[in-house]
Parts: sequence; structure tokens; C-alpha cells
Amino acid sequence: MQMSEFFSVITNPLISRALIVGALVSLCAAMLGVVLVLKRFSLIGHGLGEVGFAAVAIAMALNITPMAVAIPVVVVAGIFIMWLNEHAHTGGDAAIGMVSTAALAIGVMVSALSTGFKNDVYNYMFGSLYGITAADVWLSAGLSAIVIILFLVFYHRIFAVTYDEINARATGINVKFYNFMISFLTSVTVVLGMRMMGSMLISSFIIFPAMTARRISRSFKGMIIVAAIVSLLSFAAGMALSYLFDLPTGASVVGASLVFLLASLLTPKKG
Repeated sequence: MQMSEFFSVITNPLISRALIVGALVSLCAAMLGVVLVLKRFSLIGHGLGEVGFAAVAIAMALNITPMAVAIPVVVVAGIFIMWLNEHAHTGGDAAIGMVSTAALAIGVMVSALSTGFKNDVYNYMFGSLYGITAADVWLSAGLSAIVIILFLVFYHRIFAVTYDEINARATGINVKFYNFMISFLTSVTVVLGMRMMGSMLISSFIIFPAMTARRISRSFKGMIIVAAIVSLLSFAAGMALSYLFDLPTGASVVGASLVFLLASLLTPKKG
């Protein structure tokens, strides 16, 4: 591809919007992925993705803008999962399983009973370049800014809670509050990634770069930086594959991030 062709592609409104949204999602996913992997709570992304699928199915059945339903529903589900983990003594994996399987069942039933939007639901499940509007870009920019700013402002406390909750609690940090904040930020990131990566695949995009970073980095900050680089490179490679071979965007991006993870497994662990 010549440079003129390359610039004509990336300046296409459809592609440029996808690049902006994807880059923002990549950065948010990298930061939260490191925290979730270290806290052994990485499956929450998968659970919230299934909640997002149910929310989108219900919104389309009621002829409501999907994001208007998905954002509050996924955020509430994330907080509820954390509440179950903190108060119901169910354990993180059981809490995620309870919420995600119930949401998936509801989403499947709603999709089966409704007609006329099967393709739209499929796009939200597995991601698509098409349909990203200028309004989606502004919404993604605003939500991403909230995630990144909150993460950076409370970076040291999130670090403390991630590595040692007992010591963090002993030093006066409100561990419960920061766990709920992590859940909130993860919920927002899942919603951000649903349109492009798909609700069924966004969790893999959160986990794979963080696992790669854990293999090759020695520090928390280093893991975040490496995860961000891997996320951005995976997104760029996945976008190229999706555009050139007409593949689902989410699967292409996750496949690229999987290649980085497999490559890291062949190198000696640094962390």
C-alpha cells in the first residue's frame, strides 16, 4: 500500500472514528487489566461483558439507544458483583458467575423473542467497525477521560490496594471504597469497548496485554506502560487485519494481543 493510499484510508471518517475510540479503549483496558490480573479478579470483565449483551438486547427490543441502557446497567452490575464479594461471602468467581450467567440467559431470551435486530446484537457481541458515529467518539472520549483521570489521581492508593489489601487497610486506606472504584472503572471500560471489540471479547482484550506485561515487566508502573504499548499495537494490528480481510474487529484485535502473549511465554519471566 502506497503512502497516499494509507492516508486516504486513515482519514476516512469511519476509520478515523474507529482509531480514536480504539486507542482510548486500549489505554483504559491496559490500566484496569493490570489491576484486575494482579488482584486475581480478571474474570469480572467477562461477566460484565455478558451483562452488557443483555442490556443491549433489552434496549434494542424497547427501541432505546443501547448505550443509554448499557452504561448504567453495567456499572450497577459491576458494583453489585463487588458488593456480593464483600458482603455475601460468595467469593469473586461465584459472584461473577451468578451475575453473568443470569444476564446471558436474559439476553438470549430477549433476542429470541424479538425480531429485526439480530445483526445489530451480533455486532455488539463480537465488535464491528461500522456504526461508530461522531456522538460515539465524544461519549468514548468523555468516559475515557473519567477513567484515566481517576486512575491517575488515585494511582498510589490503587497500587496499595492491588498489592496488599491487609497492609493498605492497616495504613488507613478505605480498601472497600477503592475496590468499588476499580469495579466502576472496569464497568465503564467494558461499555466503551463493546461497540468495537464486542461484549464477548472485551474481557480478553483487558486480560491478554496485562498478562503479557506481567511476564516481561518488573514493576507496577512498568506493567501499566508495557500493557498500554501492547494494547495499542494489538489494536493497530487487529484494525489492519479487520480492514484488509473483512474480519470481525474484536476477534482480530484479540487475536493480535494473543500473539503478543504467546510470544511473552517463550521469554524468561522478568516480574
